[in-house]
Amino acid sequence: MKKFLLLAGMVSLIYACGGGNKEEKKETPATAESTESAPAAPADEKGIGKFTKVDLGDKLDAGMAQAGKGIFDIKCSACHKLTEEKLVGPGWKNVTQRRKPEWIMNFVTNVDEMLSKDPKAQAQLEICLVRMPNQNLTDDDARHILEFMRMNDGVK
Repeated sequence: MKKFLLLAGMVSLIYACGGGNKEEKKETPATAESTESAPAAPADEKGIGKFTKVDLGDKLDAGMAQAGKGIFDIKCSACHKLTEEKLVGPGWKNVTQRRKPEWIMNFVTNVDEMLSKDPKAQAQLEICLVRMPNQNLTDDDARHILEFMRMNDGVK
């Protein structure tokens, strides 16, 4: 009975950290531009993935930020704090000042390739010692997370 409970707990943890909807990711043209066949931008700037240009606009989009907070609460808060303090993963404070928006969106939607090939992602992995699991975020989810990160960093 104890083995069954342990196994059930492990399955629940794995699902919570990376499970979820396996639907094809869709992108809203107004939120980000991507080009599947375009060469990857230099790893130190935009990361590795399809996001080559992300238009943030001049002001924070409060609706997107609120949606991003909901995603953070469900999928991110177990490993990340909103301060500079490291939990399992790095703290999110000032992340939008350290990384370009394209890098952030490429990282959260293409985490495995970024951790395998991007020097900045690999350096962070050496500090944290734990690979971020693929959260199966849609492109819209990633954009909402980015807007929440901007709000956390004081963008108005």
